[in-house]
Amino acid sequence: MTQSDSENYLKKKQFFNQLLTIYGRKPVLEALEDPATKVFRLHLAESNRPGGIITEITSLAEAKGAEILYHDRQALSRISRNSKQDQGVAVDLVCSGYQDYQDFLKSPESKAAEVIALDRITNPQNLGMIIRSVCAGSSRALLLPEKGCAKLDALVIKASAGTLFKASILRCKDLPQALADFRENGSAIYGLSSHAPHTLGEIPLEGAKVFVLGNETEGVSESVAQQCNQLVSIPMNNGVESLNVAVTASLLAFRGQL
Repeated sequence: MTQSDSENYLKKKQFFNQLLTIYGRKPVLEALEDPATKVFRLHLAESNRPGGIITEITSLAEAKGAEILYHDRQALSRISRNSKQDQGVAVDLVCSGYQDYQDFLKSPESKAAEVIALDRITNPQNLGMIIRSVCAGSSRALLLPEKGCAKLDALVIKASAGTLFKASILRCKDLPQALADFRENGSAIYGLSSHAPHTLGEIPLEGAKVFVLGNETEGVSESVAQQCNQLVSIPMNNGVESLNVAVTASLLAFRGQL
């Protein structure tokens, strides 16, 4: 392989790593109706009946310059990875900040970046608002596991107010392993816990770090807590036990900016 071929391969790989596939007729329609979305390909089942919402989806995709491909049901299910809910429709959206966390760790900026990680955040509204805060604040990126958290779908897109398409989101298959890799790369790992004796105010603003937010009701899981250098809390007044996870993410995202 020549140097030119290698460079082309890397560019192509980087582009495809930025693609987010969503499925289902209404979610796809709502995503295409958002002016902020950039579309690469629209995938349709050959068995779809023309007219109605399928015509709307096709027209919107064409207006955005998307390539439109038709597949048999088996091929479409391989693209959507959810044959029971894709309703014969899937779309590849281009998200400029969407990448694998290992690619991020190879960059020089990872040595000083502050990242927010999510451990089993299941509410789409919370996830969308967290993405919006990370995009607007001073945190460098959001570390998001592929399993266990809410799916990046139309509900999340709406709650993020379209910021999903420009936020820096780092994908990982296994959060504990990803956190271990961040630690090896020089990041300190802090888990948020309402019962931790140390507080967020004790953590220096400088240096590479990852703040982990746990499940809405159960908090940080044991396997994730084992990867943390320290658990920290946000001091509460008037007997309030904790904050909503999306509010906590906002505090973290703007921690060094206000």
